[in-house]
Amino acid sequence: MKVNIIGNGITKFGELWEEDLRGLAFMAGFSAIKDANLEPKDIDALYIANMNSSSFSGQQHLGSLIASDLNLNCPGLRVEGVCASGSLAINCAFNAIKSQLYKTVLVIGVEKMTDVETAIATMALASASDEEWEGFYGVTFPCLYAMMAREHFRQYGTNREDLAKISVKNHLNAILNPNAHFHRAISTNDVLRAPLVSSPLGLLDCSPISDGAAAIILSSKFKGKVELVTSEIATDKIALHDREELTSIKATRIAGTSAYKTAGIKPKDIDIAEVHDCFSIAELIAYEDLGFVTTKQTKKYISDGYFSREGELPINTSGGLKGCGHPVGATGVKQANEIVLQLLGKAGTRQLNRPLRYGLTHNVGGSGGTSVINIFKKNK
Repeated sequence: MKVNIIGNGITKFGELWEEDLRGLAFMAGFSAIKDANLEPKDIDALYIANMNSSSFSGQQHLGSLIASDLNLNCPGLRVEGVCASGSLAINCAFNAIKSQLYKTVLVIGVEKMTDVETAIATMALASASDEEWEGFYGVTFPCLYAMMAREHFRQYGTNREDLAKISVKNHLNAILNPNAHFHRAISTNDVLRAPLVSSPLGLLDCSPISDGAAAIILSSKFKGKVELVTSEIATDKIALHDREELTSIKATRIAGTSAYKTAGIKPKDIDIAEVHDCFSIAELIAYEDLGFVTTKQTKKYISDGYFSREGELPINTSGGLKGCGHPVGATGVKQANEIVLQLLGKAGTRQLNRPLRYGLTHNVGGSGGTSVINIFKKNK
């Protein structure tokens, strides 16, 4: 049984002062239903991906809320897995269809983050770490990923300039994306001279606090030109000090290996990918964990532009979390949205001018406690 992608919808990402949570979710969901040429009665279930609606917007019970707004007469429920919520919701929809529980499922990822003070948002996001051993002592996510970066530098000789090139690439990609949070090119020097957040990570190594929503419709009933071949989840220890190593995310390696096996392909078969660059070091580690490069190749591949739009394996053509923005509940769905549009040849000015068959999304929760890998294929 094929799980087809038949509709997509997305809002602008950024500081959307005039929009609220339910309005963003409605816009993305309505756009996806319209894109699929469906009626509300055609939707069998609704999954809402969201991390912090209660903290940021004072709103719970999103399944009922958004189903009501979209005039859907079907089960609606919220899926939460911190920053991986979007891909977890897609995974739930995928498995519900594969098990024949539903035939057509609408997935919406949404987050409204900018209506609260930065300190409140930071505290809420920190709840994705180990509160007892990390959050209680004031360790935020820039700190956790900074520790991972410093250890990668020590073991493999990477440096701040390698990370800076990743941020530069993703900002360049975001310029071509009308929905991106940022539309400004930055230089390597800009990144290196930016204020430090947690050494060695500076301000321009970090994804922003954003608002936004994205939606996607999966179906076994209606035909589509893109198939979700597999969706794999893995988990690992939530706290860094409990992990086997700091320079790799085990959950990504496990989920990636399983996804490649289920899809019957290898890393070299992936033509385009959206990876979780909440921080520049997170993207670099993803290159290695997903089997795109070895630790000995990473510096050279980054320097040679292997992952740029013009390179062998374009990564984060949407601008990634760094350039496009990171409304946490929406991110995984936005990633899927970008891959589907690229495979369909409908990505507008950012469309890659090359044949594309397989696309991958990589969505991480916290500092790597959860990882979700989705592989999409363009049907012949």
